[in-house]
Amino acid sequence: MEVAVLDINGKDTGRKANLSNEVFAIEPNNHAVYLDVKQYLANQRQGTHKSKERGEISGSTRKIKKQKGTGTARAGSIKSGVFKGGGRMFGPRPRNYSFKLNKNVKRLARKSALSIKAGEQSVVVLEDFNFETPKTKNFTAVLKALNLENKKSLFVLGASNNNVYLSSRNLQGSEVVTASELNTYKILNASQVVVLEGALEGIETNLSK
Repeated sequence: MEVAVLDINGKDTGRKANLSNEVFAIEPNNHAVYLDVKQYLANQRQGTHKSKERGEISGSTRKIKKQKGTGTARAGSIKSGVFKGGGRMFGPRPRNYSFKLNKNVKRLARKSALSIKAGEQSVVVLEDFNFETPKTKNFTAVLKALNLENKKSLFVLGASNNNVYLSSRNLQGSEVVTASELNTYKILNASQVVVLEGALEGIETNLSK
């Protein structure tokens, strides 16, 4: 699959980039995509939620009424969850939400996500660029040239570039990652995936293993 390479002004450079069919044109596997997104979101959860149970509540241990003859249910503790101020029954406890996912499934999910975006014509190839200093204004100008001002965008760099990353950090709708940091959730969450020329080889190498 061939696509035009654009410059940071949104103009066609006259060059073509070849997108591997093994990565950008496969039949998407929706279940693999679901599992990879589920794992990513699960890994974001802290799992530090906790509520007090009856054994952790401060209160009297006296039996609050006699066992029989009251006409109501028997009750032995004011700390029971059925009373106001008592412990919570079956409340949340700290836990780890992460789970293991096979590497081949993750690789298939990322290829599926890129293929979905390529099929929607939402993948743009941009020539490599850099900024002399980190400036949000410079990155905003690139977004404007690509008509991405009001869209969610994901820029994929070949290698870490501090100036480009810092220039984008204040912009809510844009994110900059390297080819090795690419994941299914971020691909699908963006309206447009902007891949720099230098990142193509890294993406195809990582996903074609």
